[in-house]
Parts: sequence; C-alpha cells; structure tokens
Amino acid sequence: MLLLAAGLAGSAAAAPTPPPALQPGQQPINLDAASTEVDGRTNTLVFSDVVISQGATRVQADRAHATGLNFANSRWTFDGKVRIEAEQHGNLRSDQAMVEFRDNHIARATVTGTPAEFEQRRTDSEQMARGHAGEIVYDLNDGTVRLANEAWLTDGQTEISGPLLVYNIREQRVQAAASPGTDQRVHITIAPRVKPPPPDAGKGDPAKPHSTAQP
Repeated sequence: MLLLAAGLAGSAAAAPTPPPALQPGQQPINLDAASTEVDGRTNTLVFSDVVISQGATRVQADRAHATGLNFANSRWTFDGKVRIEAEQHGNLRSDQAMVEFRDNHIARATVTGTPAEFEQRRTDSEQMARGHAGEIVYDLNDGTVRLANEAWLTDGQTEISGPLLVYNIREQRVQAAASPGTDQRVHITIAPRVKPPPPDAGKGDPAKPHSTAQP
C-alpha cells in the first residue's frame, strides 16, 4: 500500500523541495531592547533589558554595551542577570558575559560570575547536567562548554571537579585535565545507584487477632 500510494503521488505532482537549511552566518540576528543610548563621540551603544537571538541561540541581560551595531566582527559585553540559551536545551547564567560575533553569527560566549552556571537536560534520561565555575566559555562552532577556575560538573550521579573541565553539549561527555606542574588534581565522586524499594516495603504483616479461649 505504501508503494502504491507513493506511485500515485508521484504521478500526480512532484512534492516541492524544501529549502536548504540556513547556515549560521545566513540566519538573521534579532535585537530587542527596552531602550538604547548612543554616544556619538565614542560610537558606543548601550542597551537596557536587551535580548539578542540567532537561530537557537539567545542572549539576554539587563544591559549590553557595543561599539557600533556591527555583527561581522565585534565583541559585546553584557551584565546583570545574563542568561544564554545554548543548543540542545542547554543554558548558561552569570553576572557578566562577553559575546564574540564573527562573520555575522554568534561564535563564542565567555561568561563570568560568582559563580557562572551551566545546565543541560540529558537526552538519555531525566537527569540534568549541571556545572559551575569562575569562567565558562561556550564555543558554538565546537558545541563545547569549557569550565575553568574551581570548575565543578555533575550529571546527577557522578560529580567531577578540577581546574579545567570541557563538556561537549552535542555528545554529552566531559573531559577533565589537571594543570601540569601543579599539585592540582581532578576529583571524581560517584554516588551508588540505589534501587527504589518495592511498593509494599516497610509494611509489616497485619496483626493477627488473638484467639479467645473457650470456657
């Protein structure tokens, strides 16, 4: 039946070919802000309550500073409740961030805070991958999140801490490295898997009625 239906559809009219997917540099960049201030002497732009988005990537903050409205090759600074929505349902939160635009697309975001935070819902389970560090660098080309300066990361069962952790958002795997020539180490803590108790666990046998002796 499927082959017959396909033949009839092909003989009637060819289905339109879907347009090719836009490359990162071809996707439009959208900017929305509550207000904008322009300093003509320094060519500096200041945005408040700003949101910049391109494709699945979205940057939101209380304020943004830029030198010219240029996305070909520029760096923007964001501060105040910075939130970056990354690919594969990941997101970053921090106090400050510096976002690099290259060839009209968001190429890299460096977030700093006390601490900067990252999280992603894993596709293979309901667990969340979470991490924090003094600095987190999100590379959109590689799909990696680099955590440095007291870095910590967990997938809900295994915790890893060290001077440098690199988490691959697309493959959901982590690499840890210690600084050469120092006494810094990578620490891993694995929580044991505990099976949930059966539904009737903890319920004792009902008390048996006492027999009454007959006279």
